[in-house]
Formats: sequence, structure tokens, C-alpha cells
Amino acid sequence: MINDLKKILKSKKYFYSFIIITILIIISCSNPNQSKVLIGKMNNGEEVYKFLLKNDDCEIEIITLGGIVTSIKVPDKNNKLLDVALGFNSLEPYLDDHPYFGAIVGRYANRIDNGKFIIDNIEYNLDLNNNGTSLHGGIKGFDKVNWQVSAYDDINNRFIKLNYLSKDMEEGYPGNLNLYVIYSLSDENELIVEYYADTDKTTILNLTQHSYFNLSGESSGDILNHNLEIYADSFLPVNKKIIPSGEIRNVEGTPFDFRNLKKIGRDINLDNNQLILGNGYDHCWVLNDFDGSVRKVATASSDKSGIKMELYTDQPGVQLYTGNFLNGSLKSKQDLKYEKRSGFCLETQHFPNSPNEDSFPSTYLKPGEKYKSKTVFKFIF
Repeated sequence: MINDLKKILKSKKYFYSFIIITILIIISCSNPNQSKVLIGKMNNGEEVYKFLLKNDDCEIEIITLGGIVTSIKVPDKNNKLLDVALGFNSLEPYLDDHPYFGAIVGRYANRIDNGKFIIDNIEYNLDLNNNGTSLHGGIKGFDKVNWQVSAYDDINNRFIKLNYLSKDMEEGYPGNLNLYVIYSLSDENELIVEYYADTDKTTILNLTQHSYFNLSGESSGDILNHNLEIYADSFLPVNKKIIPSGEIRNVEGTPFDFRNLKKIGRDINLDNNQLILGNGYDHCWVLNDFDGSVRKVATASSDKSGIKMELYTDQPGVQLYTGNFLNGSLKSKQDLKYEKRSGFCLETQHFPNSPNEDSFPSTYLKPGEKYKSKTVFKFIF
């Protein structure tokens, strides 16, 4: 009798253990904060995954489509996690046209006039997708392809390494370009973006990370009261196609002087020809002390949230874009609308239209050369 009772209790023990384990598995599978989640498929059937980077303070989400940073959550002054990156809650809006929210942009970030450039006396013609220019890699740039995951830290959730092979003449660019992008999150709350590439034919390359920031929160309104400082004595004036004229103009005495901290909106509506052409700020600043090493180039902050962001890069320029063409047609993550100037971009890069301006730093990449670049977004709270 006693032995029979022991067998029953033992069998129930295993049964209950099985139930508990099953429940834990179900909870784990339904947890939205899993480090890797299948979020849907592209129109061609390719699966798109979301990955989580996190440390003790911050959480950053990245999807394989476009290498897009979909969310950057950092503590505000009340120690509440605040998402400071514009974007969407689901995959579908990213499959439609959107203004490059959070994406890796290339093969050539920014604009190339008339979509033309010459290498070794051969003229290459790109698709025109923006006012007579080729913008951000053309019709199907790196923001619209599904990147492969070549490495991911699924133990500590600190980094992900993405890979994409851009084939010869894709979007009109010569050379098979093998590209790696590493996103990592440091203990110092730095989102580090590293780029590596090589090619089998001389090509042009200009890459950037195109996140839209609102340090007061992604659904909090405009960014005109944000404080901004850019360590640049000069900027590139543009024509009506937002193509640099070739002039490098001193910022002193202009609305483009951000050498001392000022509100983004302080001068943005002045009667200034360059602001009219860009519908606000949509210009490249010529960063000081360019020598190929990483240095601090800008600082932005929100008095409302208490969040500060420092920007570091090895690039010669940064494009400040103040969301001038956001028009309320896109829904935010909180089911509000992204109206004009709901976010700002600080796109570290080489200068727009560099292949057609001999005085600008070169963007050519040749066989045997290794492309390497690094940009850091450091969050302070």
C-alpha cells in the first residue's frame, strides 16, 4: 500500500513538473522581448527577424530588413524607458514607402546629381528617384533588402553582425560589393555602428545610419526645442535639387551655425535662401578635424526628457535633416501621426555628389582595398 502511494506521488510530481515546464516554454515563446523573433515575410517570401540588444539600462531592436533600428529605449530623467527612435510597431509599414526610418542606407547615401558618375572613363547611370537625382542608393537601396545575420550574441544580447552582397550593376553600381554592418551596445550606453566592405571592381561607396531621433519620445511632437551642437565651421550650400554647389561656406553669421548649443528651431524659419531650398535643414556640415579617426562631432539633448545624445564618427560630414517632409501620413508607434519635424537625423557620411566634385573627399573603393568606418551614438541620462 505504501509503495503504491509513493508511485502515485512520484508520477504526479513528474506530471506537475511537465506542466510547469510547458507553461514556461509558452510564456517564453510569447514574450515580445525575446532576443530573436520572426516578425513576418517580405513580398518575395523571405522571412524577416527582429533582434534585441540590451544592457542594464537600454534596449535596442533591429530587424533584418534594411538593417533597420526600429526602437531605441533609454531611461529618461524619471528613470522611465522612453523610445527615442521614430518607426513602426509591425513589419508591414516598413515594406511600404517610408522615409528611410532607422535603415542602413547605400550604396551611396544622400544624392548624386543626375544619377551619373564616371570611373575609368566609363559613365555609369543610376535610377533617378528624387527630383532628378539618385537618392540613398536608388529605387532599391540597402534599406529595402533583407540582410543576412552572420553572427549574433544570443547570450548577452550585445551585438549583431549583418551581411549583404550587392551584386555587380545592382541599381547601376559597378562591382560585387560584400558588406558587413555590426551593431553593438556597450556598457556605456553607446550604440556602435561599424561598416566593413570590399569590392571586385572599382565602385563608389557612402554609407550611413538613417535613424530619426526625438529625444523627448517618438510620439511627443516636434523636435524644435531640442538643443543641438555641431562641431563644424562650414557647411555645403545646395541648389534647388539639394545638390551641393561645390562651395564650402563658413557657418558664421548664418542659421547654420551650431558651433554653440542652440535650439534646432531657433533659426529654422528665417527668410534664408538655403533654408527655403531645403524646406528647413537638409544640408551637410563639413566636420572639423577630419583625419579618418573617430571623434565627437555633435551633441543633442531634450530638456523635457533629460536625455542627451553624443555623436562620434570618423566621417568628414554629417547631414542634419529635420523631418521637413513628414506630413502626418505615417502613424507613430502610439497611433498618433508623424507630423512635420517630428524627428531629426544626424547622418554621418561623405559629402553628397562627391564623385562629381573633385575637391570633395574621395568615395571610391578599389579592388584590394578594405572599406571601414565607425559611428557611435552615446546616450546620457
